[in-house]
Amino acid sequence: MKIAVIIPAFNEEKSIGKVVGEIPADIVDEIIVVNNNSTDRTAEVSEKAGATVLYESFQGYGAACLKGIEYCKGKDIDIIVFMDGDFSDYPEEITLLTDPIINGEYDFVLGSRVLGKREKGALPFQSQIGSIIAGILIKLFWNEKYTDLGPFRAIKFDKLLELNMKDKWYGWTVEMQIKAAKKKYKIKEIPVSYRKRIGKSKVTGTIKGTVMASIIILKTIFSEAFSKN
Repeated sequence: MKIAVIIPAFNEEKSIGKVVGEIPADIVDEIIVVNNNSTDRTAEVSEKAGATVLYESFQGYGAACLKGIEYCKGKDIDIIVFMDGDFSDYPEEITLLTDPIINGEYDFVLGSRVLGKREKGALPFQSQIGSIIAGILIKLFWNEKYTDLGPFRAIKFDKLLELNMKDKWYGWTVEMQIKAAKKKYKIKEIPVSYRKRIGKSKVTGTIKGTVMASIIILKTIFSEAFSKN
């Protein structure tokens, strides 16, 4: 199966080269960095490291992911892996996510930072609380158990397209998880390692980012809960 990695990136010049450089070249067919309005050298560093660089001017995590998906439609891709560009995920663990899909056991594999080993302080308290609340609501509405809303995940490309993803902001991850549950995909959560990111988080690193993300995630959950689709 052909595998593409999509990495949304906003001002990650200090970390993106490490991320791209540690993705196993013998497993991944193409690494796609979506430069999301960066004002630093993110694009230049990414390209130098060997990634395909796309540009998305609309400022939003989901918007960057959607740009990567659109690009992949013109490619012969079987599995899409999403991960962050801040070097908090461990690129060498990609096979933990892709192997269950390649073996035909699952459609969607989510890396759980909660279940895995993580550096002290790597996963902020507000992120853990957010995942707990989202997990409770998703279990209540769709009877699917999730422990995390982590960015590190793999999914069959045809299944991803069936989800008809829309969110352009912080609701992207939870939207994918909810829609996969609604469609009764074969879903698996696996423990992944997690370390402190390089640089400051654009979401949990500020009060404004945390509040905005929380509102959008809750809005996404309840919108899907009362949607007729």
